[in-house]
Amino acid sequence: MRVVLVLLAVIGIAASSLALREHYRTDTSPCSINERWDCGIVNHSPYAVLWGVPVATIGIAGYLLLGALALKRWYGILLPVALAGLAFSLYLAHIEAHLLGVWCIYCVSSQGIIAVLFLLATTAAFLSIRRGVR
Repeated sequence: MRVVLVLLAVIGIAASSLALREHYRTDTSPCSINERWDCGIVNHSPYAVLWGVPVATIGIAGYLLLGALALKRWYGILLPVALAGLAFSLYLAHIEAHLLGVWCIYCVSSQGIIAVLFLLATTAAFLSIRRGVR
């Protein structure tokens, strides 16, 4: 379970890194598919920055933390951190759907990754409780 969680965290770091690249990109976005899918619009919007920090950077830091917790098998701490990440991701999905009306493929990928990571963290936490491990 630990290896899968760490692998998901690494994939999440990659997705967030691609979104961060879009945040700083000045030319046309390569993932500008149509009027509903455009990473450039999402990552250049005012919602792409929180307290002066790009949201993608927060994602990278979050996935690093999740990966470290999984590596240490600290599933009891991993679970609430993954829940916070999922909640933040759902908030960002709300912004994309209802405020911007445009989706970012990197962001949607990250949302899927954090959802699966949360489900697996829940499983790992309950299994570790059953086994008497942290």
